[in-house]
Amino acid sequence: MTAHDFESVRDELGLPPAAQTDRFPDDVLAEAETIAATVPPEAEDATAIPFVTIDPPGARDLDQAMFLERVGAGFRVHYAIADLGSAIVPGGAVDAEARRRGQTIYLPDGRVPLHPPVLSEGTLSLLPDEVRSAALWTIDVDAAGGVGAASVRRARIRSVAQLDYEGAQAGFDAGAPHPSIEPLADLGRLRLDVRVGLGAIELALPEQEVMAEGDDWVVRMRRRTEVDGWNAEISLLTGMAAARLMLDAGIGLLRTLPPADDEAVRELLRTAATLGVPVADGTTAAEVLAGLDPDLPASIALMREATGLLRGAGYVAFDGTPPDQAGHAGIGAPYAHVTAPLRRLADRFGTEVCLAICAGDEVPAWVRSALPELGGIMRASDQRAATADRTCIDLAEVWELEGRVGTVFDAVVLRAGDDEGEVVVTMPPVIATCRGAGLPEGQHVRVRLDEVDEERRRVVFAHDEGHART
Repeated sequence: MTAHDFESVRDELGLPPAAQTDRFPDDVLAEAETIAATVPPEAEDATAIPFVTIDPPGARDLDQAMFLERVGAGFRVHYAIADLGSAIVPGGAVDAEARRRGQTIYLPDGRVPLHPPVLSEGTLSLLPDEVRSAALWTIDVDAAGGVGAASVRRARIRSVAQLDYEGAQAGFDAGAPHPSIEPLADLGRLRLDVRVGLGAIELALPEQEVMAEGDDWVVRMRRRTEVDGWNAEISLLTGMAAARLMLDAGIGLLRTLPPADDEAVRELLRTAATLGVPVADGTTAAEVLAGLDPDLPASIALMREATGLLRGAGYVAFDGTPPDQAGHAGIGAPYAHVTAPLRRLADRFGTEVCLAICAGDEVPAWVRSALPELGGIMRASDQRAATADRTCIDLAEVWELEGRVGTVFDAVVLRAGDDEGEVVVTMPPVIATCRGAGLPEGQHVRVRLDEVDEERRRVVFAHDEGHART
């Protein structure tokens, strides 16, 4: 039992208490049990393909399984996505509750799932050694990283292993990756290079993460493994292929992000030069960011500032004329959510659009009628998820620093203003306001903890020039 909890966050966001995290209305649970007991419809037998999943340790809501192979100088991606469309009854109780929730919300003391666990962690999850119904993508990638044929159909699949990121990374580091993902490193690097060439804004910032330590919660930095990044490239590749299918067919739901304005990009490049980051003539912002070493203070500061280029993300539904703004600047191309239907509502509908297109069928009426409202549902749930994440981190920072006002810490300046800026403390890894003029952006400083306010969930530091860092 920890000394603090996140019940205040749950209460503010209208989420169930941690002890009732799997709580659903009775009619939703009853329908979920019926779905779980229903035999899936007949589909192509792809159980001979040795799929594997890669997820955090202990995860049970497994959306994706992959098998990668080399074909000549290129690659073929087999990517199986949990098939919810053939199981969940359109307009039924589970469907209605999922539309109300929008997505799974993750908190340090437990998640609030989009679907009842009997489905999301049971009969619809791509758990190892279980035959499951899936939407199976097949995507060809040439030696230059370009996408060739891409299609999706329903199939029965079986995962042969559940890998986690650290274990998969250890396999690559030892030169002995799991054979089902042996091409992942080469393909992942290749696809990242392609997206950077398209102008994708790729940030490798370490992420703050709240975890239990002893009898309380602490904030630590989680750095992505290379496998994290390579795995993400397979999901992005699939989302880009889905968007292309939708745009060609004139119907779908895109995840969009407008390009940053030219002045914002020029300012970022000027900041890079000020921080001592090399910027050759003609280098794009995407190329500068992709080449940063996340261990360097200047890199951290520049990547933090670059998050300003990723504003204005949204969802655009269309049925007929494709939208004028169809691209996603963070990814470098049009993109659609189709790879996480257990955890995100939009993916079930996007997958059904693509399945119909590839089969030469009409998009089902229940999908078509839902498209216009999905953007609003997803925007609201995205905001709720982001608020939960940020508020829990803020609370954990307060708890870890309470009673330490006046203590001096090492930090890196992320942003400087006239009278205050923003710093990231080295340990514990807290991101907070720092009072003081003339803060040296992208450099190490010493800061003194000035304020810890649990009610407002904030900590404030002051530049401590009397304890210069040597």
